[in-house]
Amino acid sequence: MSYKSEFAEKGYALIDNVFNDEEIAEMKEAMKKIVDDFDFDNLPKSIFATYDENKHAKDEYFVESGAEVRGFFEEGALNKEGEVIVEKQFALNKVGHALHWLNPVFKKYSFHAKLKEIMRTLDFEVPQIVQSMYIFKQPRIGGLVNEHIDATFLRANPIGKLVGLWIALDDATEENGCLHFVPGSHKTTTADYSFVRTYTKDGPIVQFRGPKPDYTGLPFLTVPVKKGSLVLIHGLCVHKSDSNTSDKTRHAYTMHILESKGAEWLKENWLQPTSTYSFPNMFDH
Repeated sequence: MSYKSEFAEKGYALIDNVFNDEEIAEMKEAMKKIVDDFDFDNLPKSIFATYDENKHAKDEYFVESGAEVRGFFEEGALNKEGEVIVEKQFALNKVGHALHWLNPVFKKYSFHAKLKEIMRTLDFEVPQIVQSMYIFKQPRIGGLVNEHIDATFLRANPIGKLVGLWIALDDATEENGCLHFVPGSHKTTTADYSFVRTYTKDGPIVQFRGPKPDYTGLPFLTVPVKKGSLVLIHGLCVHKSDSNTSDKTRHAYTMHILESKGAEWLKENWLQPTSTYSFPNMFDH
């Protein structure tokens, strides 16, 4: 089965050996420099955790990160006083959300010919990169990612126009928190539950709206991924990952791509273009 057919059937598809060891090492080294250059003393102690739905409600640092390169701490990296208690390279949960545009190394790989060919195979005509993230899943403290669909956080009309590209920079195994999917869930999942901007001066900047879905009991399938391979993720496909309790790293570089032809990026999204930055078309660069 081709990855295009598998993606259509399952809502996700694994593509092996997209990037080689040298290319992966370049991305890892670029991220190491980004983290080294962060001033942790002045970096807001913004923790990224999917289970705490009110965490980002008043977090301007998070909401305004769409056109920036910003770091978000792993919960286990801080003590109760907000002090970093692990080595710098092991303190962050992720870095986002404009690596694809602002960092030359990640820009090179985000617009790589191999990725363009994948998007053409999926029949994308105007693929806009709406966000990029480097996800660490740190050894021993890498937090779980609850069951979710990406369309909860990134919404377009029509709803099925979003695809995630998840690139493994380490072997992702059951031991260190690999991805789990519900095959075919993109065909039946609804997106009534959404994480949106409020555009209000008082109260939370963003909030969840709609009935929260219950994914309990769904048949999740574990999907280990070899270093250098890529997973396509449909915006409506239910997925999750467990905590990393091992001593092994599980780095990944991810992007979300919108087929913008015939689609509208909703103003209610927390992530918005700015007066100086528009979502770039992958095929134009």
